Amino acid sequence: MDVSVSDELRGLTVGVLGGTGPQGRGLARRFGAAGLDVVLGSRDAERAARTAAGLPGRVRGGSNADAAGQADIVVVAVPWEGHAELLATLAPALAGKIVVDCVNPLGFDKQGAYALPVAEGSAAQQAAAILTGSRVVAAFHHVSAVHLEDPDLDRVDTDVLVLGDDREATDLVRDLAAAIPGVRGVYGGRLRNAHQVEAFTANLISVNRRYRAHAGLRVTDV
Repeated sequence: MDVSVSDELRGLTVGVLGGTGPQGRGLARRFGAAGLDVVLGSRDAERAARTAAGLPGRVRGGSNADAAGQADIVVVAVPWEGHAELLATLAPALAGKIVVDCVNPLGFDKQGAYALPVAEGSAAQQAAAILTGSRVVAAFHHVSAVHLEDPDLDRVDTDVLVLGDDREATDLVRDLAAAIPGVRGVYGGRLRNAHQVEAFTANLISVNRRYRAHAGLRVTDV
């Protein structure tokens, strides 16, 4: 296992819901390359198995239910439209586990990307309201899927803001971020502050379109 993986992460399995999409697939690639056991979940288990076969390390594919049931830490990387429904279905399997929500509720029109209103305040807070038996953390919102999926890119130059109300859980997710070379996990506050983190993705999309880039985020003086 790579030396960048903390002792606390060793022996744990990471599940990725929505693992055949660009963000989920990219995160699974990086976690697998770091030496972590990864279960890549999808609505289509066969598609997940085919995707997992092309990724480095110990990555296996299955249904979203498989990923939820077999993992210790579960990353939610599904489209916003199906977020609440999927989590409600998987709530029993996710009970007692750390659930990392990286979903960005965004809309798109002729002017570009913009943040959508969420009744609970944010996607992460919606997850916490549904998964009352889980330890919900918000993270990985601003990591470029293009960079994550690039096999020729050894390092991903970005910080990951990690938000949550459980210190032990946020520390472990910071370690999970740091398992990706070049990435640093930075505590970003309580879960109630997740809205502006999710919404800032719309600003990064505007940056990327203007400068034809795949911009990330760096926090200075920390």
